[in-house]
Formats: sequence, C-alpha cells, structure tokens
Amino acid sequence: MDKAKRAKALAKMQAARRKYAEQLPDKITQMEQVWAELCQHGWDEESLRTFHRMVHTLAGSGATFGLAEVGAQARELELMLKSQLDGKSSLDSEQQQTITVAMAELRRIVTCSLEQGQERYAELAASASLGHAMVNSGVIYLVEDDEQLAEELASQITHYGYRVELFITLAAFNDALERRRPDAVIMDIQMPDGDGAEALLPIQAAQEVAIPVLFMTVHNDLVARLKAVAAGGRAYYTKPVIITELIDTLDELVGGDEEEPYRILIVDDSRSLALQYALFLQKAGMATEVVTDPMALMAPLEEFRPDLILMDLYMPGCSGFDLAKVIRQRAQFVSVPIVFLSGESDLDKQLAALSLGGDDFLTKPIKANHLVLSVTSRAKRSRILREYMIRDGLTGLYNHTQTEVQLEVEVERARRRDMPLTFAMVDIDKFKNVNDTYGHPVGDRVIKSLSRLLKQRLRKTDFIGRFGGEEFAIILPETDIEVAASILNQLRIAFSELQHQSKETSFQVTFSCGGAVYPASLDGTSLKHAADEALYAAKRGGRNQVVMASGQHINP
Repeated sequence: MDKAKRAKALAKMQAARRKYAEQLPDKITQMEQVWAELCQHGWDEESLRTFHRMVHTLAGSGATFGLAEVGAQARELELMLKSQLDGKSSLDSEQQQTITVAMAELRRIVTCSLEQGQERYAELAASASLGHAMVNSGVIYLVEDDEQLAEELASQITHYGYRVELFITLAAFNDALERRRPDAVIMDIQMPDGDGAEALLPIQAAQEVAIPVLFMTVHNDLVARLKAVAAGGRAYYTKPVIITELIDTLDELVGGDEEEPYRILIVDDSRSLALQYALFLQKAGMATEVVTDPMALMAPLEEFRPDLILMDLYMPGCSGFDLAKVIRQRAQFVSVPIVFLSGESDLDKQLAALSLGGDDFLTKPIKANHLVLSVTSRAKRSRILREYMIRDGLTGLYNHTQTEVQLEVEVERARRRDMPLTFAMVDIDKFKNVNDTYGHPVGDRVIKSLSRLLKQRLRKTDFIGRFGGEEFAIILPETDIEVAASILNQLRIAFSELQHQSKETSFQVTFSCGGAVYPASLDGTSLKHAADEALYAAKRGGRNQVVMASGQHINP
C-alpha cells in the first residue's frame, strides 16, 4: 500500500474512533427517549425491538473501541430485554424500574469512560507508510451492521494481510456473493434485515464446498450456537471479539502459506540417473538438488538445507560410507535422514552402511512410486521431528538455538555472494506490565500477535526467531541498512496500531528494535552484539523506536 493510501486509511480509522466517542452521548440520549416513550405509552413490541436493537449494537461495539464497561453494561441490559421479547409479555412496573435503573447506570458509565478515555482518543494519529508487501492471505467478507465496529474490525484484520470487504446489510452481502465467492465470511448473527444464520442456509446449500463462516454476536446461548453450526459456522465469537483468536481461526481456514515442499539432496556420480530420480521426486511435489561430485557436497548441503539426502554408495573419490560419516560430524545435519540408493545387494554391506549413519537402504533399479513413497515417508517424519527440535512452542517461530545456527549460515552465504545481510533484535516494550496488568494468557496472545505480524509482513527468504520471553530476532538476507531500517520501522508502526483485548478492556503495545548489518559486523557474534547494543540504545532513547548500529535512530 503506498504512502497516500496508507495515510488515508489510518486517518479514516482515527476519524471513526473519534466519531464513535463523540456520538456516544447522543446515542444514549436517543435510547433514553425511546425507553421513556415505552414507559409512558405502554408496551409496544415494535418499539421494544427498536430499543433492543440500539442496546444490541452498543453491546457489540463498546469494548472494541476501548470502552469495555460500556459494552458490559449494555450486554446486561440486552439480556433483560431479550427475555421480554422471547416471552412476548408486557413489562410490569418492577421490570420497567429495573431497566430504568440499568439505563441510568449505562449513562453514568458512558460519562466516566469518555472522560477517562478523552486523552487517549486525542493522541491517535496517522503513521508513516507501510511499503513492505504483505502476504495476500485471501478475501474476507465482513457482515456487520454497526459501521464503526465493522471498520475497526476490518482495520485490525487487514494488519494481518487479509483483504476485507464490508457489508452492513444481508442484501448487499448477497449481491456481492453473486459476483465473487470469498475465502471466508465473518458475520454478525443478528442483522437488521434478517437472521444471519438463516440467510446463509440457502447460500451454503448452493455451494459445492461450503464457505467457511465465523459468527460473532452478543448471544452465548445454545440455540444461537446450533443455528450457527447449521449454517456452516466454523467458529462462534461473543462480542467483543478477541482479534488474535479470530485471526488464528482465519489462518487455519483460509490456509495462509502452503506447506514448503520436501527438500531432497541427491548425491550420485551418474548424472543421468540422478536427474531421473530428481524428475520422479519433482513430479511428486518435492524440491531437489543434484550433486554429481561427492567432493563438492558441503556447499550445497549448507545452502539447500535438505530434509533428506538420497545418496549412492559407490562413487569416485569418496564412498557413500565415508561421506555419511562426514555429514554426521556436522551438528546441524545429525538428524537429517540419509537414504542409500545403490545396486549393492550384499545384506552385510547394506547393514554396514546403515550402521555408519544411514537410515534406509534402497536397491537399484527402483520403481518411481517406490522411490517416492520411501522418500516421502522418511522426509515427513524427519521434518516433524526437526520442527519439534527447532521451533518455539508458543509462536511456531525458530527457537534461540536454531536462530543462532541460521545466522552463521546466512553470514557465510552473504560472504560468499558478497551481499549485505541485516540482523535485528526486537523487544516488546514494558511487557512485564502487560503480564502483571492483564495476566499471562493475554501476554501470550500479544507475543503470538507479533509473531504472526512478522510472518505476514516479511519475505519467505527472511528468517524469524524467538530468542526467549518477549524478544525476537530477524535475519534479512540481501538487505542493506537503509532498506532494513525502513522495513523494521514499518513493522514497528504496524504493531503499535494493533488492538489487544483482555476481559476488561482493549490496549495497545509497542516494541523497540536494534539492527546491525554485515559486512560492517564481520561475523554472527559481532552482529548479535551490535544489534543488542542498538536495541538497548532504543530502550534508553524512550522505547517504541528503531536504532541501527550505525547510529541511525528512527523515532515514532
């Protein structure tokens, strides 16, 4: 998104928040007027439904705009009204008095909340552009009649790389479906022009494959949930929606990135055979690299990072036996399966090959489907086990150890190619306060939201790791200091704009970042040290900023 469009979008979001706060007292006044008429002129079902709709809208939007107490009080009031609508009975004087008291409390909470939140709304400002390309994760149709709430949700979802189209009526949503099928639908189950779940039934029946639907509502009863399931609902959220939970579900349903193909390194001195094996495996969706000179194995091994090595046993200059020993001497390749593929039929020699570091032995000639099945099975198990060893359990990012290993690999690659490389460290500001104030589960969601933002915004060739706690590491190959500084600052701005929810309220968090570049720092150790020093400079400088080791400061 270019600078002008980004500025326009941010200004629109800021204006929507300010407008919500400014209009809220008038909305409460309108609700009080409708309620006063109901009390004066007796029970009227249509007027009661109008009043219920106004309360329902407020219950759904309050916490999203940082007014959690307003939303909570409106939800209590909405439940009182719903029981009357369901029973279709007149309100007696005691019930009227209860609702009148609840309305007075709602007015008090609105007044107090706006006074407390006035300064925060005034400080909302547009930020610099985000020029780094986002991952296009799919088109989402958002169906919500509260326009301000819809725009706020759309803004938050867009931060994670999705494209959102808004609809405030079921009629407009139906018209859009005739033009294009979305990747997923997020819908308020109760719309002004009909029941969202009921409206979806004929739509889903006409689909060859049901559209994934995520429902959101203030209702948490079993009847509403069953209606949502019948309409193809894959998730059900009560308002205010916790955005990170919604994004988790979207990522699962819409798919995000496809699984990376298995990487198979083929080592065979017969080029024609090696290329034939490569063709078999490529047709099965795997990525291959062929090495015909065993003495030239080490560089491809480092760069290709195979999930499995398919290797001949007898080759000129170096046997498969000896080559397996050398590979196993390297710590990062100890767990990579080595499958020998040879014409050797002597069982003792086959077992000897396995004892020296091999994981399986296939005999030439071999059928294509047998080769594919054997390699797929081994590579799949290898990747699963490797992921457990090198990934962080909470975020799915690479762990501290693997990040340091990869940094050394990338520095060596940058040295060979004579290309720049940037290493950056990111630390969430005042994260202990988040845990102390909102609890560790909320803190974990903040960590996950940052990890997801990094994965969405950075390239597939970039490397992201969690160093521990609230600290992250980013490796940007072939990226000089000016470009890196811009990218890192874009990430800082995007993260600062995300809304995080607790049970009580919504809040925002920032991070500080320090970066260093190769070849100004000559190895991985010096890069880490320089980036760490820059990070602490950012912290000392007031947080929420990017500092490069060159001394370049990028402030909010």
